[in-house]
Amino acid sequence: MTGVAQPTPEQVRAAAEALKSAVDRHLAAVERRQGESDPAVFAAYDELASLAEAYDELLYDVYDEVTPFEVPDRSEAEEYLGPDNPDAVTVLIRRDYLVKDSLTLLDHARRADAESGEPGELGGEGIETTSAALAVLFDVYDPDEIAQRAEEIGLETGDSTLWVTAIEQAEPGEWLDAPFDEVDPQSVIYRFETSTAYEDDIEAMEQDLR
Repeated sequence: MTGVAQPTPEQVRAAAEALKSAVDRHLAAVERRQGESDPAVFAAYDELASLAEAYDELLYDVYDEVTPFEVPDRSEAEEYLGPDNPDAVTVLIRRDYLVKDSLTLLDHARRADAESGEPGELGGEGIETTSAALAVLFDVYDPDEIAQRAEEIGLETGDSTLWVTAIEQAEPGEWLDAPFDEVDPQSVIYRFETSTAYEDDIEAMEQDLR
């Protein structure tokens, strides 16, 4: 015998109740979020992570069972190692789209080309491929407008990410041949992602709670 008291079912139940309350507090903090770096959200996240880990350990010790949740360890995440006061920054954006309706895409490209006042070499009726249609649409509309009108023009929005990272000053035209070859994740000052995977996780959780 080790002399160490084993956890009890009552402790597991208490840990479960504490975790439920932490979920409510985390949701309330998110709903009241003040900006992307709200310390209240971070504090609620850390509390939720800690209580989830405690519940998981007790559940395993008493019932030899585990939860399906895994909380990422922030200490293992790559830290920002760039300068505190960078002389230059770059903004890197990736947005994925699924071509949902190629006919709608072609139609919008032809109309956008005709209405632009500077129709392309192909002319509206000469746009016959998805690639040509996309080239016209991205020539007429800026990327943010494409994102806003994606469904309307026949695209389905996928995952996206935006990074703001510190860089060394570059000469004009220096990096244009290979703009994404030297991205240093450890110099990222800010990043923001959207993903349908998050929406799927939320929907699954909502189904479980019903």
